Amino acid sequence: MRTRLFVLLQHVLPRHLLTSLVYHIARTRAPFVKNLLIACFVRLFRIDTGEAALDVPGGFATLNDFFIRELKAAARLVDPDPGAICSPVDGFVSLVGQLAGNNILQAKGLDYTLDELLASDLDDARAFVDGAFATLYLAPHNYHRVHAPLAGDLVAARYVPGDLFSVNHGSVTHLSGLFLRNERLIMRFQTDRGPMAVIFVGALNVGSISTPWSGEIRPRKTGLVEAIKLDPASTHVQKGDLLGWFNMGSTVIVLLPTGSCEWHDELEPGVSVTMGKAIGRLVAFEPE
Repeated sequence: MRTRLFVLLQHVLPRHLLTSLVYHIARTRAPFVKNLLIACFVRLFRIDTGEAALDVPGGFATLNDFFIRELKAAARLVDPDPGAICSPVDGFVSLVGQLAGNNILQAKGLDYTLDELLASDLDDARAFVDGAFATLYLAPHNYHRVHAPLAGDLVAARYVPGDLFSVNHGSVTHLSGLFLRNERLIMRFQTDRGPMAVIFVGALNVGSISTPWSGEIRPRKTGLVEAIKLDPASTHVQKGDLLGWFNMGSTVIVLLPTGSCEWHDELEPGVSVTMGKAIGRLVAFEPE
């Protein structure tokens, strides 16, 4: 009952206004205020500050800087096995599996289509028909940088304006078409095993999404799909390289083509994942 009430409440909340308010609060630079905000955030979400690359709170100019904090070099190690597919984030499994043709499962009884998710031409969608997907949720306490699951070349990036519903478990299981309603940034890669898509899904209180190619993208509820201009000299990424970050919690969806991979059996909904650790393996991968 509480979950349904929360979902219903979101329909009447001024979601973009609330997100804008959080955006400005999280960027307050007054030392006393930002230190208090960071301290409260750490206490509320029980964050392990020992992993942070900088001192907490003094090393961070704002709460948002702390939220998108870098970690110490040894805090996350990327699986060196060339056949391993690494988790792009710290977070929790929302759902992983295989697509049923053009349909992706959001939750039991709820699905959506590739065409709608990718908001692009049909060729983009066809590349992932009957493919594999992993939907990973980042809670507020998680490390919020997103990294490459595999090595490849970034060939296209598009920002799709949209709404800002929460993407927590309750919303995922009760709000039809959630990932289609919300804003998202779609990054399309070409790897040694074919195409790969990494999709940043915005959410309530996600003040912006940032990448090294786009800079900061502020939420827009409406408008045209925006193609991000890419510099060909900087589009190759190694597995584990930084792709971007959320300025507050959200969801990442990874798409791979049919027959390309097998997810690890333990990836059940609710299981935690850690950036850099293998969550699957490329099928019949033969190292060069």
